Amino acid sequence: MLQTYAPILILAVLVAGFALASLVLSDLLGKKRRSIGKADAYESGMDPRGSARLRLSIHFYLVAVLFILFDVESIFLIPWAATVRGLSAQGLGPVMFFEVLAFVGVLALGLAYVWRKGGLEWDR
Repeated sequence: MLQTYAPILILAVLVAGFALASLVLSDLLGKKRRSIGKADAYESGMDPRGSARLRLSIHFYLVAVLFILFDVESIFLIPWAATVRGLSAQGLGPVMFFEVLAFVGVLALGLAYVWRKGGLEWDR
């Protein structure tokens, strides 16, 4: 058993050793030039204004999570679309159609709920 996993174990040890050696050598041999400009915040070529601790509304995060949720769930339609022709040949076409219809219906109900609760309004 050990003989079959030995090459993988050796490779893992070599990779970990290389990563550790690279980090240590770069820290020891790298040049350390400190300057005032390196300590400044830099974003898109503009000088920062205001505090970095700006409080944002939770609404922006909720919209982002909703986008990811609906995006990931809509990706589940791709495998269905790829296999629907083969399943139709087996006589499962109507069954698969109604299953996907139920899936899209649940997504639509979720979107309607979020819309009704005001989760998609930007001016809150």
